[in-house]
Amino acid sequence: MAATQSTVSRREGRHGTAAHKGWEANLSAAGELRVRLFGDWVLASGVRSSAELSRRLSETPRPTKISFDVRELGAWDNILIDFLTRLEAIVGERGVEVDRSALPGGVERLIALARAVPEQVGTRRTLQRPDLLTRVGAGSLSFFASAADFVTFLGEAIIGIGRLLIGKARLRRSDLMLAIEDCGPDALPIVALTSFLIGLILAFVGAVQFQRFGAAVYVADLVGIGMVRELGAMMTAILMSGRTGAAFAANLGTMQVGDEVSALLTLGIPPMEFLVLPRIVALSLMMPLLTVFANIVGMLGGMLIAALMLDITPLAYYNETIGAVEMNDWAVGLVKAFLFGAVVAIVGCWRGMRCRRSAAAVGAAATSADPHQRRPRIASVPH
Repeated sequence: MAATQSTVSRREGRHGTAAHKGWEANLSAAGELRVRLFGDWVLASGVRSSAELSRRLSETPRPTKISFDVRELGAWDNILIDFLTRLEAIVGERGVEVDRSALPGGVERLIALARAVPEQVGTRRTLQRPDLLTRVGAGSLSFFASAADFVTFLGEAIIGIGRLLIGKARLRRSDLMLAIEDCGPDALPIVALTSFLIGLILAFVGAVQFQRFGAAVYVADLVGIGMVRELGAMMTAILMSGRTGAAFAANLGTMQVGDEVSALLTLGIPPMEFLVLPRIVALSLMMPLLTVFANIVGMLGGMLIAALMLDITPLAYYNETIGAVEMNDWAVGLVKAFLFGAVVAIVGCWRGMRCRRSAAAVGAAATSADPHQRRPRIASVPH
């Protein structure tokens, strides 16, 4: 009998090491393929493939029956169940009988449960990346929907501001004062640090160039006009968009998660007037004041560079700045600061009021409240 028996051995391992053995198949002369399972079949040991055993079933002579030997089987989990389930699917296509009597009782019950509840067609999600045209179309539709929603929110905000001007808006002065404190005095340190550094950098760059032409004194003109007309308002707006605008979005988003906005609607209190208007008014009023503060601090930074590098006295620097910066420059910068403050506050409140009711959505709203983070994301359109 031993002379007529042909033995075929198939082994699988991880990285070719003997420590990760899987199975061994022996085909007897009677046509029975005995699969010996040994070692640990757990997730930590890796997924076992049944491809080699499937090829053995296709070879000649083909087995008529499959049985198992589990005397050396160690710990097992769903890895073994998955292997046996796929093996039975392959065997069923070839009409080979399977003897599961030697398998542990828990394995038999789990395999029977897997066969009793087959996977429904269409339930498995296929991750297919849409083509470029589909992503562009989906991104465009999402952009236009967001733009329409923002215009609606902006219209509601303008109506609320109109009601505030005629004294009919329902907002508390205490909320307005708290918002002013958060947008104004609490923001002075970061505004002062950034503006001072901007003044230093601007004066240093200008000093290097003006010294070549003997016009070092015009560093005061460069720093003064640059800070007053453009950099003061712009840098303050950037800081406030990342600091206060994101805080507005997170605060209102948390209220959405806690159903506080719904509670206000139930009480007949308009959330636009009670929650949004104080923040818009506070930031719009504080931005020009913060910009004036930023301009002055930036000029002081330029004065420091002028004194250290160019030997320009503070009095001479002051006189040159006064002669270069006109009231028209201050007016342009302050108007920009007011508009920037209104934009940052409206965008932050809009993202917060449109926040979904989850912790992740609050974080997303706080991130997207910064206008510099708003950019087309065609590649991340949901599938």
